[in-house]
Amino acid sequence: MVSMSRITFLSAILTFSLVAVGCNGPGRERGAAVPVSAVSAATADPVALLGRSLFFDPSLSASGKLSCASCHDPGHAYAPANTLSVQRGGAEMKSAIFRAVPSLSYVLGRTPNWHQERASSFVERLEENDNPPFGGFGWDGRFKTLGEQAAFPLLSPEEMANAGASAVLEKLKGTDYAARIRKTFGDEALRDPDAAMAAVGKALERFELTDASFHPYSSKFDAVLDGKAAFSEAEARGERLFNDPARGNCASCHTSARGADGSHPLFTNFQFEALGVPRNGTLGANKDSTFYDLGLCGPLRKDQSATEAYCGMFKTPTLRNVATRGAFFHNGRFHTLREALEFYVERDTNPEKFYPRGKGGAVDRFDDLPAKYRANVDIVDLPLTKHRGETPVWSERNIDDVMAFLQTLTDGYGQ
Repeated sequence: MVSMSRITFLSAILTFSLVAVGCNGPGRERGAAVPVSAVSAATADPVALLGRSLFFDPSLSASGKLSCASCHDPGHAYAPANTLSVQRGGAEMKSAIFRAVPSLSYVLGRTPNWHQERASSFVERLEENDNPPFGGFGWDGRFKTLGEQAAFPLLSPEEMANAGASAVLEKLKGTDYAARIRKTFGDEALRDPDAAMAAVGKALERFELTDASFHPYSSKFDAVLDGKAAFSEAEARGERLFNDPARGNCASCHTSARGADGSHPLFTNFQFEALGVPRNGTLGANKDSTFYDLGLCGPLRKDQSATEAYCGMFKTPTLRNVATRGAFFHNGRFHTLREALEFYVERDTNPEKFYPRGKGGAVDRFDDLPAKYRANVDIVDLPLTKHRGETPVWSERNIDDVMAFLQTLTDGYGQ
């Protein structure tokens, strides 16, 4: 069994929420967009075709300006096309939730069901060698199905901001694909609000699961795995550092080996971890010093709030196309891959680089968690076992090499 403590920094970089709040607005420049094949319209599946229409339709939002694709851009691995920590939405496009928008690529069809093993504390789970919680959709795994997750943003006040299912139903009636909704799901889908929401969820789910642009497996890494390309020297060094349990230890959470069935890896184990990512002072929610995003424990997820050992835990995302992203971790605290990697290897050796100092001058580590939950943060797995003043496990050149390897996970190799 995999210990609860098996973890890497990268486990909180980004992951799943269909229309998490925003649009392709301005942001700092970053790496090139992911070259992907055009989203397919040539399919005989009417449900997937309907899902495609829904995905790109901004008229379904209260503002009339926000579609799923506004935040989940096909040209950026279905992630934002900017580097903003969070994206704006709401009825007037002036609201924002407190979580970064993830990529929708790859993991949608292979995400396991939510599973947990109750334990009274983080230490107890380590001693008993229990598995951590895993699965489900969203940063906090609260959605049981992709359809549930896909429909949620339609009613979120900070996202598409519809007042209720009835408002969504009225918008669907006015679309140029209303007749297709009726033909595909029956008259009830345009008469009953609940039936309308169910139809939207099913159609979006089918589109995301079946359209090849969500899982092209067209990176250099895939070509190397298939014997059609070879890593450069820097990429090969980076891969070794990524997989080495005594150095990066990244593969303990971001699985890099083929599956038992020969499938190419998704670079996630779907588990939840607490990394103590620094507080992001740019988020509106954080202007309230008493507000904390506790992941599995809330505020969005409600059913795990009593399990204090889970507070501060967020889902491990895929690292595919990670080099193209512009916001890292659940709160979008970092904006470059290098910054994120530096946090991973220097969090404990150079904490003053990332955390503020408290009233007494001491570094306030893990400042985005209430004091009583900071014991949940992993400090038992390399490289998170280091102490202040020690040498980080990676040098600047090592980070260069790991970045080179991670860039091989970008789709569109040879295009």
